[in-house]
Amino acid sequence: MKTITTQVAIIGAGPSGLLLGQLLSKQGIDNIIIERVSGEYVLGRIRAGILEQGFVNLVREAGVSERMDAEGIVHDGFDIAVDGKCTHINLKELTGGDTVLCYGQVDITKDLMAARASASLVTYYESSEVKLNDVKAATPTVTFEHLGEKYQLSCDYIAGCDGFHGVSRPTIPADVRTEHERVYPFGWLGLMSDTPPVSDELIYSKTKRGFALASMRSPTRSRYYLQVPVTDKVEDWSDDDFWQELKKRLPADAAAKLVTGPSIEKSIAPLRSFVCEPMQYGNLFLVGDAAHIVPPTGAKGLNLAASDVATLYKIMTRVYKEGDKNCLHQYSEIALRRVWHGERFSWWMTNMLHNFDGMSDAKEQGDTQGRFAESEINYYTASENGKRVIAEQYVGLAYEELAP
Repeated sequence: MKTITTQVAIIGAGPSGLLLGQLLSKQGIDNIIIERVSGEYVLGRIRAGILEQGFVNLVREAGVSERMDAEGIVHDGFDIAVDGKCTHINLKELTGGDTVLCYGQVDITKDLMAARASASLVTYYESSEVKLNDVKAATPTVTFEHLGEKYQLSCDYIAGCDGFHGVSRPTIPADVRTEHERVYPFGWLGLMSDTPPVSDELIYSKTKRGFALASMRSPTRSRYYLQVPVTDKVEDWSDDDFWQELKKRLPADAAAKLVTGPSIEKSIAPLRSFVCEPMQYGNLFLVGDAAHIVPPTGAKGLNLAASDVATLYKIMTRVYKEGDKNCLHQYSEIALRRVWHGERFSWWMTNMLHNFDGMSDAKEQGDTQGRFAESEINYYTASENGKRVIAEQYVGLAYEELAP
């Protein structure tokens, strides 16, 4: 077995693991990333595209923002449409200047991969049999196989950035962790196409036929979503079926401008809310999807992962630059505080904008849930204070600083 050492072992080469690695290396903190799949597979994951200002600032601090700053599209607001009637949520005005940036997760990941390769930082792609050992010890280890050779990586700390199905969260004993989950009775059918977006900003559309979202990745690439029953399969939907249904759910003026074309990616994502507590066990720290999942309605998944990274980065910097290990215990408390805010906002947006008619949730409560959602959306879109509540959470709450 080959023995190697580092200061921080990072499990997972998605955007959160790569961003953490880049930030740590900027502070002279040695790190090695272990990833179970290939880099090409990682780049094939089509995910989020709306970045909060905090995430944008982190990417800039990591020194990997050149392409993002050149190609990212600033969104000053978005529209909420209810049965065709649009209300504009002006983020910039309602928050005193805050906005969000449209820049795809694949692009962020590609930029971070390139920066890591350029700096000759070590990443073991296509690793198997990954196991985290003695995570409560002073020197935890990670054992894995790579290209037919067995490795033992000794480190000070482990950052579990390996997603919901990774090995990091199950390493925390079942009697220590508490998992909270809410599974929704529908999914999002997403289609990406090389067609110009129907709008310069996002449109969240609530209709009696179900929810729809008009989004984008660039001025020439669009991303659209439809609420579908959780039992639907991608093969049930042809491209033409998708476009016809989308037109019925978009406001009339947007539907008239819709440019259709062949899909370059099409998938169905189930919706769930999930949180694991605590997010730290000994010298193991859970980051991003390893600890929490949100419905995509509030655009919070990737952004919550970024706030986890920001907190852990601050802690590791203090540990290695100041020799202060007392701050280590702050991670879970600080991270979970922001996670639960994001979970609540995403759950609220999901309940307010989706159609539960005929689904088990609605049947159990009669028409109460639908009436609540109707009342909420009427209030929050008709009131300046209501719109401000949406805007302040959509652009992202401020990152919390460490206690002295």
